[in-house]
Amino acid sequence: MLSRVVSRFSVLGLIGLLIVVFWLAVAFIGPVIAPYKGGAFTSTEIFGSYSAAHLLGTDYLGRDMLSRVLYGTQYTVGLALASTVAASVIGTFFGLVAAVSGRWVDEVLSRLFDALISIPSKILALVVIAAFGSSIPMLMMVAALAYIPGAFRISRSLAVNIMTLEYVQVAKARGEKLFYIARVEVLPNMIHPMLADFGLRFVFIVLLLSGLSFLGLGVQPPNADWGSLVRENIGGLAEGAPAVLMPAVAIATLTVGVNLLIDSLRRHGARSHGGRQ
Repeated sequence: MLSRVVSRFSVLGLIGLLIVVFWLAVAFIGPVIAPYKGGAFTSTEIFGSYSAAHLLGTDYLGRDMLSRVLYGTQYTVGLALASTVAASVIGTFFGLVAAVSGRWVDEVLSRLFDALISIPSKILALVVIAAFGSSIPMLMMVAALAYIPGAFRISRSLAVNIMTLEYVQVAKARGEKLFYIARVEVLPNMIHPMLADFGLRFVFIVLLLSGLSFLGLGVQPPNADWGSLVRENIGGLAEGAPAVLMPAVAIATLTVGVNLLIDSLRRHGARSHGGRQ
């Protein structure tokens, strides 16, 4: 079973998979394995360097950076993953509805999501958060709302193309209902492209949430995600302090890992695509 899964990925795809699995695991068990509490003051030295007591140094208040990164992972990865799932599921649902329904339903949904996609995601997030305040549910809702239109356009395009294939026409001729056609004939043949799109949206949402946190509009103290950790410790950049470098490295490794993984999925989907799966 494991060898079959491994054989589906290239070397770079496997590296990406390992990185993604690593950060997902850290998001679940990070607070458990952290050497200190996330907000505990553990040293009198600010922007301390690597040491046996503090493997990733200390931050601008003398807190252990390894613990801060481990605690922050659950916010960065957890929020981005939840937002991406919501955006992809909602966008795919409406994309399928638009593709299998009549012309008027397709037109109304398409124009609605065209209007939403015309608003830059960061501008939308800044306006909504400035109006309603920053909280975990609000950040999740804003991030999902910003990327639902993109998921809709991709899923609708894929579904419209699949709807022209012979086996779908046969299902229509048999008198199958639209729900059956969407669920059985169309959706399974969209899996690989939509997984690749899911990975891209996850990366975009990680960067969006990290950018909001860097501006002070994301996860609020005493909690912190990786973007917040970079903002808090930006004063140590001139010294090359680990406190500002480590969260940035975490963001970079996660985004690179996801990109390597989705590139591998996209190639595998292109090889296996060709008619009904």
